[in-house]
Amino acid sequence: MELRDAMQRRRMVRRYADRPLPAGLVDELAAAALRAPSAGFTQAVSLLICESEIDRDSFWSAAAPEGAGRWLEGMRTAPALLQVWTSEQAYLDRYAEPDKGWTDRDPGRWSAPYWWVDAGMASMLILLAAVDSSLGASFFGIPTDRIPAVRAAFHVPDEQLSVGVISAGYPDPAERPSGSSRHRPRKTGVQLIHRGRWS
Repeated sequence: MELRDAMQRRRMVRRYADRPLPAGLVDELAAAALRAPSAGFTQAVSLLICESEIDRDSFWSAAAPEGAGRWLEGMRTAPALLQVWTSEQAYLDRYAEPDKGWTDRDPGRWSAPYWWVDAGMASMLILLAAVDSSLGASFFGIPTDRIPAVRAAFHVPDEQLSVGVISAGYPDPAERPSGSSRHRPRKTGVQLIHRGRWS
């Protein structure tokens, strides 16, 4: 598939078909994330894959107990979940190395927290790789009060910061677009792209 086509087709899928994924396909999605840019080549965006029924059930039990809403019922049908984690400390340590020299490890030196930026880029590559593989996918966040439970359930080290989760699978053919994009029009380039000066 051409990249332009993948970008046009990409959307957040919130319900999945009862259809298993071929062996190795989730690994291909994860491998796409490894091609994302990485500030200082820090390479500190990590994935935790939940593909077995046991792992998926453990995730949902920790992240969102039953009765959390209709949207979540659809998300629970995903055959694969890719948790995205990042480490601020790894970036601060990397930029304290001799070739960077920010030995004070001050996060205030950063114009943007690139541990989050890099994780966003890695996540987008997974979403595009899913489209390229004829899959559906959705990115969502773990509620902040549930992150400790997810961390405990999967033995995630304390220094890891939860970025979000990508669900993946074959879209349910009966699913219809929903969410904010259904009620809010897409803004145009005229509204969001500026040339030379802001206005």
